[in-house]
Amino acid sequence: KKLAEKHNKMLAELAKQPDNSTCADCGASGPRWASWNLGVFLCIRCGGFHRHIGTHITKVKSINLDNWTPEQMEHFGRIGNKRANAYFNPHPEQHTAPRSDRDIERYIRDKYEHRRFVDHRNGVADPTTAD
Repeated sequence: KKLAEKHNKMLAELAKQPDNSTCADCGASGPRWASWNLGVFLCIRCGGFHRHIGTHITKVKSINLDNWTPEQMEHFGRIGNKRANAYFNPHPEQHTAPRSDRDIERYIRDKYEHRRFVDHRNGVADPTTAD
């Protein structure tokens, strides 16, 4: 229980950081969900789309309702929205998040599952595998 409280406090602090205070996918403020393996904070809507994709791509948890393991916390804490988006969507002006549910789900799949927006020429390492 003490570990869960410690993790909840750490996640709340991470979520308050300017780069993490909006959903990594649609930009909605006050995300309460996260993909711990991708290292991004998500709104409830985008979190639902991440769940549709499957746990082989993205592993979604509530930042205040679920229990997190120390390993999940360590991995997640190393990434965050800014670092993840520098890899998964380094040119957001070219790949903006759409508004409709159908289109945002495709956008999220393109971003994380198919990795269509990754620019290998910019030298940014995949944060989900880098230390």
